[in-house]
Amino acid sequence: MPVRTISEYLEKHNVNYRCYNHPPAVTALEIAESSHVPGHSLAKPVIVKADGLYLMAVLPAHGRIDLELLRHIVGADTISIATEQEFSRFFPLCEVGGMPALGRMYGMHVYLDQSLLVEDWLAFNAGTHTEILKMDLEEFQRIEHPTVCSFMQRH
Repeated sequence: MPVRTISEYLEKHNVNYRCYNHPPAVTALEIAESSHVPGHSLAKPVIVKADGLYLMAVLPAHGRIDLELLRHIVGADTISIATEQEFSRFFPLCEVGGMPALGRMYGMHVYLDQSLLVEDWLAFNAGTHTEILKMDLEEFQRIEHPTVCSFMQRH
């Protein structure tokens, strides 16, 4: 069962979702492996501070943010990845690093990397290091209203 506030949020918005347990894992790639979800479909939320405002950048488990590219997209003068100490207060009932890719729920605008549009579904942490949520991409976009763009580093 996801953190109760998360399930309440999804149910309030009439979102059809599934919750899956997996062996404890911390990094997005470990979560993808332990939950048997392809890395390109496991959404990893990264909290970014742009001109003092906290935003959620959501990209695939294997991805890394191109901060300069995201800075231009956001239209910020300064941008940095927020530290756990800075952002943990936004996710009080979640395990540190186990927050879901539901930025709107926590008052943050969501930027979704377009590479996550490969499948018609999305999976992400359910507030813990042992559970993920899976939902239709369309449902995710309906409740989160993300800005879909490309900000992942290209190798």
